Amino acid sequence: MSQNMGVPELPDIFAVLAEKFPANPLFKFIYLWEHISYSLVIVLVLGILAYFAGRKKSLIPAGRLQNCAEAVVGGLNDFVCGIMGPQGRKYTPFIGTLFIYILFMNLSGLVPFMKAPTASWSTTLALALCVFFYVQYTAIRELGFLGYLDHLAGKPRGVLAFTVIMPLFMLFLHIITELIRPVSLSLRLRGNIWGDEVLLGLLSGFGIKGLPLLFFNMLMAVLTAVVQATVFCLLATIYFALVLTHEEEMA
Repeated sequence: MSQNMGVPELPDIFAVLAEKFPANPLFKFIYLWEHISYSLVIVLVLGILAYFAGRKKSLIPAGRLQNCAEAVVGGLNDFVCGIMGPQGRKYTPFIGTLFIYILFMNLSGLVPFMKAPTASWSTTLALALCVFFYVQYTAIRELGFLGYLDHLAGKPRGVLAFTVIMPLFMLFLHIITELIRPVSLSLRLRGNIWGDEVLLGLLSGFGIKGLPLLFFNMLMAVLTAVVQATVFCLLATIYFALVLTHEEEMA
């Protein structure tokens, strides 16, 4: 068990390599950017899985991997379109990729000698900013810049709209809300995954006596990994739906 700033952590391979070979600049560099390194490892794993799942395309799934991949894609598409309607299909690749990527990163912390990249705020904030900028781009593309400002000013406005005060207040309030979203989105994911890693690291120090609790909390960590990936993508889908719903109301 290793410690980072007094916080108990399970040992990971990059930390072990940096400790065993302190003079090696490559291991020191990888350990310095270990969360990014683990993120790239997950990208590599997902890339390999995607390659083998799609290399023999056929109308009828040729193997279990392709069958599993189609079931996952179909489920994610139903999830997104169930919230956004038929127009949500074009956002399924983005939201679905987010879900799979976040889920694998969450679960990687339970693999021996690996660490969950989502335990770092830099990782979750980067993911949240991707959602934020894509939502803003979608809003401006669908509504236009002035139309988006009009959307942020709120509707219906009623009699107070003629005073200009209420629309300006709603505009300011919605802008603050949009800016807060990536912070809350990223901190929620990071806090839950980091908390699980700390708890597992603490329980691992109890030795054999802590095995029952360690096993139970690993099961809970799996559940947390799935739930947090789902919540992150659910909120991202809602952010898109709010913009597109407004567009339908304007039509």
